[in-house]
Parts: sequence; C-alpha cells; structure tokens
Amino acid sequence: MPAAKGAYAKAGVDLAKVRGIQRSLATTLSATFRNRTEGAGTPLIAIGHYAGLVELGGGRALALHADGVGTKVLVAQALGKYDTVGIDAVAMTVNDLVCVGAEPIALLDYLALEREDESLVKELMKGLVVGAGRAGAPVVGGETAVMGDVLKGVGGHGFDLACLGAGVVDKDRVVDGSSITAGDAILGFPSSGLHSNGYTLARKVLLRRHRLDEFVPALDKTLGEEILTPTEIYVRPVLKLLRKVEVHGIAHVTGGAYGKLMRLAGRRKVAFRLEPQEAPPIFRMIREEARLSTKEMYSTFNMGTGLCAILPASELEEAVRICRKEGVAAGPVGSVGTGRGVYVAREKLA
Repeated sequence: MPAAKGAYAKAGVDLAKVRGIQRSLATTLSATFRNRTEGAGTPLIAIGHYAGLVELGGGRALALHADGVGTKVLVAQALGKYDTVGIDAVAMTVNDLVCVGAEPIALLDYLALEREDESLVKELMKGLVVGAGRAGAPVVGGETAVMGDVLKGVGGHGFDLACLGAGVVDKDRVVDGSSITAGDAILGFPSSGLHSNGYTLARKVLLRRHRLDEFVPALDKTLGEEILTPTEIYVRPVLKLLRKVEVHGIAHVTGGAYGKLMRLAGRRKVAFRLEPQEAPPIFRMIREEARLSTKEMYSTFNMGTGLCAILPASELEEAVRICRKEGVAAGPVGSVGTGRGVYVAREKLA
C-alpha cells in the first residue's frame, strides 16, 4: 500500500517528487561539465549544493545561484503591495551564495509580467534596491518579459520575479560541509517569519478561515502583513563569522526546510540532531489549524531559524558573541552526531 500523502503534497507540492526531478536534472546537466575542463569556468563542485562553483583564476572561485520568490507573489498581488518581494528575491539568492563561503558581488533580475504595468514594476524595484543594499551587491542588469498568455495573476497583476547572483571565494576557503564531524555544534540564525518557502501550504491552511486584511492578535498585525514580511538577509553576519571563526558548513533553510542539511553531508555518515525551538506565532497558527506533525512542520517551514552554521563546539561561544555584535540573536539549535540523517526530537526528517 502506498504511503499516505503529507499535507504539503496534498496542497500541491510533493517534495519527494521535487527531489526526484532535481536528481534527474543534476544527472542530465552534469554532462555539460565536459564543455569546460580547464581554465576559467571549469566546474569545481557537483550540482546539488546551495550554489555552483567554477574556476575564476588566481586561486579564486566564482559562485553562482538563481532563485525566485515562489507563490508569495500571489499574496503580494492579492494585497496590491509589491515593495517588499524584491527583498525576498535577493535574499533567496545571496543567502545561498554565502552557504559556500562566497561574498556576493553582483545581481541580475528576471521579471515576467502578465501585462505592462509601470507602477507595479516601480514598486518591485524598491524591494530589489533595498535587498541589494543589505547584501552589499549591485544589480547590474536583468530581463523583463511581458507574457500574458503564460502568466495569469490576481486581478490582472500577475508577475514572477527571480534573481541571479554571483559571488567570489578563495578556493581554499570554500565551505562545502566536507569538514563537518560528530561533536560539531549547529548555530541557528533567527528568521523573520515564513521567509519565501512553504507558501503553497501556508496559503491554503491560513486562508481557509482568515482574510489577509484580518488583524490577528497573536501576530499583533494583519495576516497579510505577517506573511509578506521579507526574508532575512544573512550576508553580513555570515561573512563576519567566516572571517573570525572556523565554520564547517552553512545551510539556508528554504524549500524542504531542515532536510536540506543533508546537502552538507554528501555521502558521509553524519547526523544533524535539532532541538525543537519555541516557534514564532505564525508557525504555531499553521500547525494548530492544519493539525500538522512535528515532522511535517520541520520538513516544510523554517520554524523560526532561517540559516544554520555548523562549527566546532569550541567555537560556539565566540560565534554567538560575533553574531550578537552584528545585531543577530543567533544561538545553538542542535548538534552533529553519529549515524546519518536529520532528526528533530529523535524523529527522522531526511
């Protein structure tokens, strides 16, 4: 008998199928690595990490990553509020770049529109500018396409926004997870809310009983304000951490949530053991209304931690101090043990 579908799959996103598609893509596209086998542009890391790495020359590597905002754009369209999702587009890109130890140096945007809408575009660009400023990287170009036959948004205001980022890192300072070992500590960086993942499930759960303009006492704001809160950008505190302490791995908690820690394990036998945290109100609201299990919540949402850094336990106290000095209330959220997988309260996620 086939396993029962989880809540996210029933909402329209089957993570198991997504992972299968990703594996298929990686296998197919890896064949292109033979297109460049020496000099600048030579691939340095297999497809499947948070960012791709290619040879730059002079002992440096170029990191590349592209990402989008997901169905969060539908919330922006429903509210007619477009000035923050540009921050999300930047955040989803640069936060992945720093996961390999790279410093973001440039961004490109891709904007697809249902129809020509100058006022919408101006508002979207406000967020891109703010996000780029927080990341410390310029937006050097991009592409805009009007494709009404493809995009059908809310009230004729359909759009999708994606971002491509480039970063640089010394090859001997690449952070790929290969040095992670049992006994390491997991340092968690607080999220600002849902960030930009799990929205297909969150929208279906929350909008069954609530309106976007409804004030929710537990949130101390309207539901729309809460779920449009921009994704936190972690570039500055992470780069400071990389300069000051030994870091073995970095994981951006996005689609697939904590299961993505396994990207850092490769084929090695290490187990990431997370301690359940006191989740912010929005996550408790989703959990209670959908009656989701701990496993489903931690497999779908960030649960209040947007990024994890894995480092020697001896570096934890200093790492916390550095983050606090940067204005980030980071703290321990778990440890690395023997075995293989990701566990929350002894329950295996991946």
